[in-house]
Amino acid sequence: MEELRFRQIHLDFHTSEKIAGIGKDFRKEEFAEMLKNAHVDSITCFARGHHGMLYYRSARFPELIHPGLEGRTLLEDQIEACHKLGIRVPVYETVQWDYRISQEHPEWLCLNADGSIVDFCQAQPSPVYEPGFYRTLCVNTPYRDFLKAHLEDLFQVVGAENIDGIFLDITNIVDCSCRHCVEGMIKKGYHPDKKADRIRYAKEMREGFMTDMTDFIKRLKPDATIFYNSSHVGPQLADIRKAYTHWELESLPSGGWGYSHFANSVRYARTTGMDYLAHTGKFHTSWGDFHSFKNKEALQYECFRMLAYNSKCLIGDQLNPDGKLEQAVYDLIGPVYGEVERKEPWCRRARVRTDLALYTSEDLHRETDCCLGGSVPLEVNGACTMLDELGIQFDVVDRRVDFNQYEVLVLPDTILCDEELTEKLKAYLAAGGKLIATGQSGLKMNGIEFALPELGVKYKGEAPYSPDFLMPNEKIGKELPKTEHVMYDKGIEVEVLGGEVLADVYVPYFNRTWEHFCSHKHTPSSHKKGYPGIVRKQNCIYFMHPIFTTYQEWHPRWCREFLKDALDLLLQRKYWRWRDRPQWSVPLITKRWKTEMLYICCIIFR
Repeated sequence: MEELRFRQIHLDFHTSEKIAGIGKDFRKEEFAEMLKNAHVDSITCFARGHHGMLYYRSARFPELIHPGLEGRTLLEDQIEACHKLGIRVPVYETVQWDYRISQEHPEWLCLNADGSIVDFCQAQPSPVYEPGFYRTLCVNTPYRDFLKAHLEDLFQVVGAENIDGIFLDITNIVDCSCRHCVEGMIKKGYHPDKKADRIRYAKEMREGFMTDMTDFIKRLKPDATIFYNSSHVGPQLADIRKAYTHWELESLPSGGWGYSHFANSVRYARTTGMDYLAHTGKFHTSWGDFHSFKNKEALQYECFRMLAYNSKCLIGDQLNPDGKLEQAVYDLIGPVYGEVERKEPWCRRARVRTDLALYTSEDLHRETDCCLGGSVPLEVNGACTMLDELGIQFDVVDRRVDFNQYEVLVLPDTILCDEELTEKLKAYLAAGGKLIATGQSGLKMNGIEFALPELGVKYKGEAPYSPDFLMPNEKIGKELPKTEHVMYDKGIEVEVLGGEVLADVYVPYFNRTWEHFCSHKHTPSSHKKGYPGIVRKQNCIYFMHPIFTTYQEWHPRWCREFLKDALDLLLQRKYWRWRDRPQWSVPLITKRWKTEMLYICCIIFR
């Protein structure tokens, strides 16, 4: 399959059935020319949106064609005009949200354990009277048969040769207690009244759905690209990556994901061996924000950052009901995509090089977690932020990868070790690997004993004081004042077994309770040494505190300094930081873009 295109548009078209004159101002040559002039080389267009309306000349479901659609061939015309100019056109399909079908077939809806309808907004007192199409359909019902019939109709009417790919939106793991799911759980011997069993079944059912639908689509067109969107790419999706042809990282910084989400999730996605692209939007906020415009500088930053992580670019837009693209939007997008086009030769078939791996706690919860959209865990976000600020190149990994390709592996705060992970970590250390573990990381699944004697510590229990205080010294925390530094989150008390204490913990006079407290926040240090805070044994360093969670919540610089010195001790400063790098120059790059190109090239090709 060919490499994904670099300059894509996702053209939302969730358009109410109450609006008339749909597509009345659409002119296909004008539509395609505006895209071409804005340097767009791929655009996702709609067959069916969340309102449940169709935008092509359906033979099998004519009653679902938008009643206000003029000409009846909007999708076909979009594809024809774009293909003439070499623009690729994947086709959008909604899956779990369809307002019309949710009204006509309430028996196909997902149910909560209390019998209420699963609704994305969770509106109170009732989602019935809230605007939106967020009632969630269950793909374990006869609704799946409708989806297949609809897709078959789409490929026959539009022509399989004209459909470059399928983007299937809203494909989440849902805690569903509908009749079909309950019956399915009972057949498997699961207990529908237990949430863990419901989530386990929901995950298995979604995987079966994706495998089934991919096989079906491949029969309609073997070389179609296929992506199932659930707003986050992590280990849960990697479990079923055979159903996908590529990843799309939906991550609008102003739309709820935040600026850290893309950078931290792409570091995982790139370890899977799949091609990938990233979503942002032209919107000031999020999807559906009509007549809004992102600052050009923000759009430049977001797209250039995608290139820096070797991702292709996608910008979300929304077509007005009249079918006419907004010229101002493409005046905004065009210059940015023109710059992306000029940078593409630096990025094609590039491969990232990293020395450090950050193990994601998502790997431990992929059997039980159930979330709409998903997110990067708190401690992983904190670790990514800290490593970013230190200028360190790293991947976010799970147990699927070969640890031996990384010089250092970091286990952030909550990584409990089952037998499989323990053996893999032991083999990595035996081969000369280096390990940093923090907080609960390195403990067995029971949470009360360490799985890795290589860490040089024995579990004694939760730390008796919190907050307590780490004391810097000339080995670790070297650039910090040599006085107590508060650690806001409770750690684990350990006994040292054959290791070296790098930093001690000093304890407060007492814990803050209703019986004894001091000042507004917490009790100060008693200046008495309490227990080991940071321990080193050969190639392993253990922090008793969950420093990455603390960093995400409070951003104390001293946590970053302790980590920096720990890495120095393990690597003898082999890693590099941007501020330590000499100032290079590259010929034939204009002064305006020199810094940007250097940043991209150093990250991708270092």
